[in-house]
Amino acid sequence: MIIVIIITSIVVGMAFSVLTLVQKHMSGIQNNFNKSTELDKFEQALWIDFNRYPKIKYNAVNDVLVFASEIDSITYKFHKDYILKDVDTFNLPLQNKSIFFDGIEKRDGLLDAIKLETSKDLQSQQLFIFKQNDATQFMN
Repeated sequence: MIIVIIITSIVVGMAFSVLTLVQKHMSGIQNNFNKSTELDKFEQALWIDFNRYPKIKYNAVNDVLVFASEIDSITYKFHKDYILKDVDTFNLPLQNKSIFFDGIEKRDGLLDAIKLETSKDLQSQQLFIFKQNDATQFMN
């Protein structure tokens, strides 16, 4: 009887060790999934706004991206660890940001493409979002 109790306690101890390892792995998988989902939502929001608004400006001093039309506007404010889009918050730390207009990299002003690189927390993934310009972008 004592031998059975000892063997049972060893098996239960091993089961709890394995359970702890599985819980750590599941937590890591959930964390990676959440980060990936956040990045996907941010990319989708940028694609929608890039193609919805005819005028896109970047202000390097305030680190703000402004999408404007005759009716309304939307702003993206870039911070060190997150990005604010009016009422939405994307918890994405960005490492690099480049803006382009007509294929030429710029520091600020009008743009038609943006390249973003996430921090090492998100495996330094790169996003490249662009839109095709119409004639109004080149007027004035």
